[in-house]
Amino acid sequence: MSVNYVALGDSTAVGVGAARGGGYPERLASRLRSDGLPVGLTNLGQSGARIRDVFTGQVKRAVAAQPTLVTLGVGTNDLWRGTSVEDFQEELDRIARRLKQTGAPLVVVNIADMALAPVAKLVPSSLYEGRIEPFNAAMAEVARAHGLHLVDLYTASKEMIPQRPQFFCHDGFHPSDEGYEEWADLLLPTVRTLVSR
Repeated sequence: MSVNYVALGDSTAVGVGAARGGGYPERLASRLRSDGLPVGLTNLGQSGARIRDVFTGQVKRAVAAQPTLVTLGVGTNDLWRGTSVEDFQEELDRIARRLKQTGAPLVVVNIADMALAPVAKLVPSSLYEGRIEPFNAAMAEVARAHGLHLVDLYTASKEMIPQRPQFFCHDGFHPSDEGYEEWADLLLPTVRTLVSR
């Protein structure tokens, strides 16, 4: 069975910060290919995308691509740029409803603990302190409501980031090659079970 994989999201889908190999979608696709699965990847991720940009600029094209697997990684730009949790949840709900029509499983990655990122020392803590958890709770709620598959990057990052100083690239904000590899590894078990059904 071939996998028609569509990736939605922000610069982490694009692979900003990686020296080679793209972001986590390319790495995830190559792991599935190593499993012997033919995988076609359409990466619609866009640097700087917020949840509304995903809905207005990516979802329609994702539906048209007739995916059999969709991943969505978004939220960090919403945090930094002051999107309210209510608006975030509403937009995510709209995305989930629209993508449900494809019949493809939707894997959502929550927000890493950006308080551990080097960039956190350079920006006001009010941008992230006490904000990440409500965003992730909103994601969990939408995931439950629509049967989405939630991958908990937040909890994993609390362990991952302190143990791996190379998790972030030189800008202290985007993952490095090593960070994207970890991200793909985290997604793999969930995705594997979905594509082998």
